[in-house]
Amino acid sequence: MSKRKAKSLSDTPSIKNRRVESEDSQREDTVDERDSLKFNDLSIAPTGSGDIGVIESITVKNFMCHHLLGPFQFGPHVNFIVGNNGSGKSAILTALIVGLGGKATTTNRGVSLKGFVKHGESTADITVKLRNRGPDAYKREVYGECISIEQRISSDGVRTCRLKSKSGHLVSNKKEEMTAILDHFNIQVDNPVSILNQEMSKQFLHSKSESDKYKFFMKATLLEQMKRDYIHIKHTKAMTREQVERQEECLKDLKQEFLQKKERYENLSTLGEIKTVLEDLKKKMAWCLVREKERIVEQLQEDVELEESIHKHKENLQLCQEKVSQAEEKLRDNQQNLDSLRAEEESLSEDRLKLKGEKKTKNKAHKEQEVVYIRAQNKLKQSEKEQSLLQERIDKAKNIGSQNSEAEAEHTKRLQKISTLKEQLEKLEKELPELNQGIKDKQQALFKGKEELDKLRLEEKNIQVSFEVKLKRKNQLLASRSNKLKRFGDHIPDLLDTIDKAHSKGRFIKKPIGPIGACINLKDPMLAVAVESCLRSFMKTFCCDNYKDESVLQELMSLYFSKGSRPQIIVSPFTERVYKTQGRGVKHPDYPSVLDSLIISSPIITNCLIDMRGIESILIIKEKSAARKVMQQGTPPRNCREAFTVEGDQVYPNRYYTAEYSMAKYLGGDLETELRMVESELENHTAQLSRFKLHLGSVKEDIQHMEGRLHSNIMALKKTLALVNQVKASLTELENVEEEQIDDISSLEEVAQENNQKIESEKQTVHESKEVLDKHAKAVMDIDKQYSDMRARLDQLAEEMDPLKEEQAKMEAECSKHERNLSVLESKLKGHQDNIQAMRMELASKEEEMKEYVAKAKEISQERQDVNRSAKSIDTEITRLRKRISVQESSHGDQEQVVREYAEALTNYRDKSNQVRDLKKFIDRLDNIMSDRQNRYKMMRRSLSVRCKLYFNNFLFKMSCCGSMMFDHNNETLSISVKPPGRENDSMSDMRSLSGGERSFSTVCFILSLWEITESPFRCLDEFDVYMDMHNRRISLDLLLELSERQHLRQFIFITPLTTSNLPKSSHIKIHHLQDPERERSHTGEEGSD
Repeated sequence: MSKRKAKSLSDTPSIKNRRVESEDSQREDTVDERDSLKFNDLSIAPTGSGDIGVIESITVKNFMCHHLLGPFQFGPHVNFIVGNNGSGKSAILTALIVGLGGKATTTNRGVSLKGFVKHGESTADITVKLRNRGPDAYKREVYGECISIEQRISSDGVRTCRLKSKSGHLVSNKKEEMTAILDHFNIQVDNPVSILNQEMSKQFLHSKSESDKYKFFMKATLLEQMKRDYIHIKHTKAMTREQVERQEECLKDLKQEFLQKKERYENLSTLGEIKTVLEDLKKKMAWCLVREKERIVEQLQEDVELEESIHKHKENLQLCQEKVSQAEEKLRDNQQNLDSLRAEEESLSEDRLKLKGEKKTKNKAHKEQEVVYIRAQNKLKQSEKEQSLLQERIDKAKNIGSQNSEAEAEHTKRLQKISTLKEQLEKLEKELPELNQGIKDKQQALFKGKEELDKLRLEEKNIQVSFEVKLKRKNQLLASRSNKLKRFGDHIPDLLDTIDKAHSKGRFIKKPIGPIGACINLKDPMLAVAVESCLRSFMKTFCCDNYKDESVLQELMSLYFSKGSRPQIIVSPFTERVYKTQGRGVKHPDYPSVLDSLIISSPIITNCLIDMRGIESILIIKEKSAARKVMQQGTPPRNCREAFTVEGDQVYPNRYYTAEYSMAKYLGGDLETELRMVESELENHTAQLSRFKLHLGSVKEDIQHMEGRLHSNIMALKKTLALVNQVKASLTELENVEEEQIDDISSLEEVAQENNQKIESEKQTVHESKEVLDKHAKAVMDIDKQYSDMRARLDQLAEEMDPLKEEQAKMEAECSKHERNLSVLESKLKGHQDNIQAMRMELASKEEEMKEYVAKAKEISQERQDVNRSAKSIDTEITRLRKRISVQESSHGDQEQVVREYAEALTNYRDKSNQVRDLKKFIDRLDNIMSDRQNRYKMMRRSLSVRCKLYFNNFLFKMSCCGSMMFDHNNETLSISVKPPGRENDSMSDMRSLSGGERSFSTVCFILSLWEITESPFRCLDEFDVYMDMHNRRISLDLLLELSERQHLRQFIFITPLTTSNLPKSSHIKIHHLQDPERERSHTGEEGSD
């Protein structure tokens, strides 16, 4: 029996609570069969075909210190592996153990599989091929006649297994499949009987403990595994017995519960009478309700008849309709009179519009003719004036002869005056450039002075504004000593209180959050300026979930802020989960992002800043040089849009902006330090303002002096220009005076005659224009008279229509009044009819309801019950009986529930009783089975130990030695004593007194004894003859070969460093010679001896 089969027996599930007797007997028979099979497997080797489990070949690559070994083609019988130390003999045996799934500790060559990988390589490969022939082959249709097991070990100790068929097809890579194959072939790689390596042999030879030898024997014969299985079964049986005892305790409780349920079941009959009375009351209650419904229906029928008998609403409606008809007839008569007047008025209005247009045309023609008349008059006057001047010239020409001498004297005087004026003009023109240059210089000086004054005023204004800002900041800081929210504005605390009150009143769907700056904190206070420079206006911003809340918040803000100075509001749906920024956020090993630098209590604020500002993609870099290097010298970090320095400077990949302020306004940590700094700045601003006022006073005085001097120069320039113009005018007048020449009198008289004719013609034109103008004036007067008469008639019509309109309004009001009354009466009549209809509908509903009550009552009781009681008294009686029934049912339970619980308790009690009885029977039967198995186990152990003694003595006898093996199964010890030839009478017979070769031979004898009594498809023995002399080695080899002939269906693999030249030639023996390690060759030679 294999080790794995033994484990499968020990891992059987725990015994179930309920078993039938037939199952118990089957289990006992099965256990007996397995026990007998196990005894047969260990005691007598079966007569199989020997075609399964034999190792056909082994190949290793990069294993231990070898690059390549194999493939080794093993024979089916005896195989010798011969080679010097380091040639790979033990590596083959180790590879066989590891290749068949053994642990590293089983090989005694290491503690981890990764130690078997050759140095410098990543993996090691082992291939073991097992024969799979005959009728007992494992899945022959899948694997064929050979199963190839390929193991690959990685440098980190991970092992992968692949199971292939003979053709190389991959069948499985599961460990369970390989375990099934080894179980089927009865291969135990950790059993020293199958594979005995050199280290285990040494431990056995040098072991001083007799208990270790006994354990070796027990492990080799699998008795130890069988013993552990029996111990496990005993433990399971003890646990089952404890479970039975607990079940017996539970059975007592179940019996007590069953008796209680039975008692309650028997007490149920007393409720029958009460329930019968309750049923009678329910019948009376049903017909009592029917009687009440009938009374309601009768009352409704009387009300409907009474309402139908009322006719006053119709009479009032007819009277009101007659009044409406009379009022409408009067209104129509008045409307006809008014319409006739309106028609006349409309006709006159149209004529008036036409006349007005004609009047406008006439007035325009009159004005145009008046212009023609005036022009003719002006032209006549001009001609008469020219004629008068011409006559003067004629008269002057006649008198010119007597005045020639006086003209020459006047001409000389005029020339002298012209010379004087030219000298004066030249002098004045020389003064003009000097005056202009002086004015220009003074204007420039005045401009510079005013420019300096403007600059000073601007600086003074900036300082004043800064002073006011600092003063306001100081007041905020002082106020924030008691309330930090005042840093964000004096009205922010009041606004937040108002928001809380509005939220408590339900005005907000979700309460707004803000300001944002109050909801964030800094991990590093030094980054306050950088964070404020980044967020800027968002520090005072509020967040709303929807636009309705935003409008309410705007209304609340208007109480404290003007329209242009309100905090910003961001509307975005609130979410309680922070956005995932793994794919879009910036990650830098040295510098944090703004998101990483903040401690934000609300995920809503975090999401808002991610959406609106992208804080996950903005870095904060303290040093300016480092910021420029990261952002502008090379490619910026992935997902990074911008960065800020600790001073607040903003850095882009292609530009750089300096911060507007150097102190944190909202996130500053030390309030007192900031307050002292603000007070110091206020003192500096006060001193600067004083200095600026003094400087401004001096600059203003200088400007006034410059303006006075500039004014004096301008006035002097004006006087000089006036003199220049006056001189020039005089010169022009004098130069233009020419000597009058004597004109031709005859030609002038001819021109005068022509002018007289022209004047007569123009007088005629004026007269004609006057006549046309008079005609136009008469036409205008006529049309004005017509227009006035039409206006008078329209006014008369308006006076006649006013009384009619007043009468019309009165009649319309009266008619509207009657119509309203008519509408009221109609609504009353309709209401009366609707009321009757509603009452009829209610009556029909009550009749239907009464029919339903009658139907329900008939369901409860077919015969009508005579009821003299009210529904209320019957309901009170029903409630009393129900309470009484409820009290009794609460003490005894509901009838159905009591019956059900009684049946369940009875079933549980019977099932548990049967279960406990079955378990007791099974435990008793298991005690008998285990007692029988223990006896068989002792018999088998005694049989194996006796057989092992006989085989051991037989093998020692062949060496002419004597010895003994003493088994003490009670104390679990095994003592082996050996006496070499010639020392039979020595008192010391322990194996430690033997030589190395003798101990090795004794070990071989012991192993051969175990081989005789155990089963395995192959046997491996590593360096069994390393300490033997040639005599002992020859005897050992003879014993091994003799055993291999007797067990010709088993495979034997012997590893030895010594020569094999003295082995007999046989087709059953195959010798594998390994090359020496100095040759540095990666393959081995194989040599078979015939």
